[in-house]
Amino acid sequence: MRTIRSMFFYVVLFISTLFLGVSAVVVHRITKSHEGPHKCARLWSKVNLLAAGVQVHITGLENIDPRRAYIYAPNHQSWFDIFALSAKLPVQFRWLAKEELFKIPVLGAAMSAIGYIPIDRGDRRKAFSSMNQAAEKIQKGTSIVIFPEGTRSATGVLQDFKKGGFILAIKSQQPIVPVSISGSHRILQKGDWRLNPGVILVAVGAPIETRNLTTRDRDSLSDAVREAIRENLPLEEGGKMIT
Repeated sequence: MRTIRSMFFYVVLFISTLFLGVSAVVVHRITKSHEGPHKCARLWSKVNLLAAGVQVHITGLENIDPRRAYIYAPNHQSWFDIFALSAKLPVQFRWLAKEELFKIPVLGAAMSAIGYIPIDRGDRRKAFSSMNQAAEKIQKGTSIVIFPEGTRSATGVLQDFKKGGFILAIKSQQPIVPVSISGSHRILQKGDWRLNPGVILVAVGAPIETRNLTTRDRDSLSDAVREAIRENLPLEEGGKMIT
């Protein structure tokens, strides 16, 4: 049954990516706006969560003001995190995503249409330019989502944080919102293609201000965000919650 469910999911993923990816590109060309394509991405996420038999429960939305820009900083357990946040975070936002994803046919064009920002971690100068571009978007009122760990956790346990996302937050002078994602590593474990239908828990924390901070404060900011994420993760995922 697990194999059949997984095969069904990948068929739906392929078809939905093709159809909604092209839709996002067309909508962007017609409207010259990223809002319509973002709705395509939200629908894409909901369709694929349904196909995978995955439910997402989100709490803490009262902590954010949908009218203002934030840097959302979630932990990263599997690529189902992308579906969970796109489907359930009820605000317009853009991802800071690996440059190689933009080279995938249809998907890459759709990501550009939605306004996602490519980052090349292998080229420091290009990465710095991407950070400046993201900071400019935030200052103009668009929220950005980053994964401060930089990559998925193989075990679901919270990893050490990279510095780039916190430099971005300080550059933008906008609040950073810690987001705790629990359970997605059990849905799709790193290195395995088969799914385990289940529940993903997303907890949105209180924004942490970056106003008047400088790059000298990046380590203390990183520590504060990491501790806030840990507050809503169970012990087995590197958090503080006893379940």
